[in-house]
Amino acid sequence: MDTLIRRIFRSAMTALPKGVKTAWWLIKITVPVSFAVMLLDFFGALNYIAGYTGPVFNLIGLPGVSAVVFITSIFTNIYSVVAILAMLGLPLREGTILATMCLISHGFLIESAVMKRTGSSVTRMILVRLSGSFLAAWMLNLVMPGEMSGEMHGIIAAQTDFSLALMHWLKSISATVIKILILVNLLLIFQQIMEEFGWIALINKPLRPLMKLFGLPQSTTLSWVVANLIGLAYGSAIMIDQKEKGKMSSKDADLLNHHVAVSHSQLEDPLLFITLGYTLHWLIWPRILMAVAAVWMRRAGIKYQTEIRRKVADSFQVKA
Repeated sequence: MDTLIRRIFRSAMTALPKGVKTAWWLIKITVPVSFAVMLLDFFGALNYIAGYTGPVFNLIGLPGVSAVVFITSIFTNIYSVVAILAMLGLPLREGTILATMCLISHGFLIESAVMKRTGSSVTRMILVRLSGSFLAAWMLNLVMPGEMSGEMHGIIAAQTDFSLALMHWLKSISATVIKILILVNLLLIFQQIMEEFGWIALINKPLRPLMKLFGLPQSTTLSWVVANLIGLAYGSAIMIDQKEKGKMSSKDADLLNHHVAVSHSQLEDPLLFITLGYTLHWLIWPRILMAVAAVWMRRAGIKYQTEIRRKVADSFQVKA
C-alpha cells in the first residue's frame, strides 16, 4: 500500500509543474481574448459584422440573426451560444442546425493557439472548421425533416451599462480561470498515473480499429479520448504533453488536430443543448462525419504533396 501511495504521489509531483505551466499558458491567452470579445460585444461590433453575413445563412436554411450567434460562437464558447439561443427562441430545426455549426466553430482564438502549439497551421485549422460548419449545416438542411421558418427573430439588445457588463465578465472569467487551473492539473496528474501503472496501453488496444477507421495514428488515441470527453481547450494539456514527450509526432498531432478541430467535446457540449429541446444525435454524427472527412482529405493532400516532391526531385536527377 505504501508503494502504491508513493507511486501516486510521485506521479502527482511530476505532473504538477507541467500542469501549472500549461494552465498559465492557457490563462494568458484566455483572459485578454475574453476581455476583447466582451468589448466587441458591448460596443455592437459583433452585431455590425453579422449584418453583412446574414444573407449567407439564408442559403443554408437559417434566418439572418443566426450570424450573430455564429460569430459570437467563434469568439467565445458554447455556453454563450446556449444562452443566446435560449433568448432567441429559434424553432428546433433551425436551432439544431445552428447549434451544430457552433459546436464545430467556437473558441477560435484560444483553440487555434492550442492547435498551433501542437503543430498545425492556424489558417488551415480555421478553414477546416468554417468549411466543416457550413457543410454540416448544408447537409442537415437537406436531411432534417421540416422547412425553414418564415418567422423573424430580433437581435438581442446590447448591454447599455458598461459596469454591469464588466462585472459579468469578471465573474465569468474568474470561474474559467479556476476551472483551467483545476482541470489542467488534474488531467496531467491522471495521465502521469496512467503512465506510471501502464494503463494507457489498455485504452489504445480496444480503440485501435476506430482510430484506423478515422485515419488517426495509434499515438493520438489518448489525446483523442481526452479531447472528446472534456474538449479541446482543457484537453490541450494532454495533447501538448504527449507531443513534448515525443509520444506523438508533429505529423500525427496535425492529423489529430484536423479531427478534433471539427469534432470534440462530444459529451458535455451537446448535452447543453438538450435544455433547449434539441435532439442529441443531430448534434453528434454530422461532426464525426466532417472530422473523418477532414482527416482523410489531409492524408490525401500529404500523399499528393509527397508525390509531387518526388517527381520534381526525380526530374532534377534526370537533368543532372
